[in-house]
Amino acid sequence: FPSHDKWGYDTGGSGWGNNELQFYTANRMKNARVEKGMLIIEAHKEDWENKKFTSARLVTRDKATWKKGMIEVRAKLPSGLGTWPAIWTLADTKPMHWPDDGEIDIMEHVGYDQGRVHGTIHCKKYNHIIGTQKAANVFLDDCSQNFHTYQLKWDQDSISIGVDGNYYFKYTNERSGYDAWPFNNNMYLLLNIAVGGNWGGAKGVADNIWPQRMEVDFVRVYELTEKN
Repeated sequence: FPSHDKWGYDTGGSGWGNNELQFYTANRMKNARVEKGMLIIEAHKEDWENKKFTSARLVTRDKATWKKGMIEVRAKLPSGLGTWPAIWTLADTKPMHWPDDGEIDIMEHVGYDQGRVHGTIHCKKYNHIIGTQKAANVFLDDCSQNFHTYQLKWDQDSISIGVDGNYYFKYTNERSGYDAWPFNNNMYLLLNIAVGGNWGGAKGVADNIWPQRMEVDFVRVYELTEKN
């Protein structure tokens, strides 16, 4: 782990739609490796391909996708101004149209608001570009010191996002069509640390905190049994 039969890499320094500052590398131990049984994703301040930071974005696209189920990721988050770790899903559509095809953010944390963890969904009707995203957040004062289990429960009726069994966000299928519920698409999982960007860098990026890491203890995906 990261096992190549389940995980690949997104690579590049395009800004990823958010004016992010990092270059995502592939197969580079400095940015993604296994250490004492833990997956380490690590962002470094270094010049790389015209960017000032490197990091990694691991994806299961084309290797493992799901529609419905439960995902649990036990992780310890980075901290500091400019860090923006995420555990999330995107639609495995080809081509993928964002936000129309759906995004589920199981965990996002921005370093300038230490301890506040966000769960969000995006679709054509509800997304942050038009200011209609559906979201909630919860405060975990030790999220960068200790591991927590970030959770998604997802069926044809609703999406629930939680931490350590506390489901603090629920989005219900309003059955008004694809614009509001693209979540019958197969989706793949992403794990990454972005640096800066429209949200992560909204209050600047610290110079003296790097490297910063997200440690991942496990990623588990469960099928939901059919309701009676």
